[in-house]
Amino acid sequence: MEKHRIGDGEGAGFRVLGGTIRSQGAVMVLAPGEATGGPDNRHETSDQWLFVASGSGSATVDGAHVTLAAGDLLLIAAGEGHEIRAGDDEPLVTVNVYAPPEY
Repeated sequence: MEKHRIGDGEGAGFRVLGGTIRSQGAVMVLAPGEATGGPDNRHETSDQWLFVASGSGSATVDGAHVTLAAGDLLLIAAGEGHEIRAGDDEPLVTVNVYAPPEY
């Protein structure tokens, strides 16, 4: 068993929390207005489930744009290009699950 506590926006960046041979968990904190990824950012063999723990922002997945808010769960299927962007007012904190592990 592993247990991890997710913060409320401190420590910007991406951090793998742990996992098994079948899946992996990570936390990502983007500062207000910060973006990561882009059309060439793909996980060729891993699905990514992105849960918005706090904050808001947007995602562009294979050219489709969606807004993100706390409580949203987004599936980014293996091979889909994607960018995640925090809103301008507060950090965007996400918990991400990759299956199978990506990192």
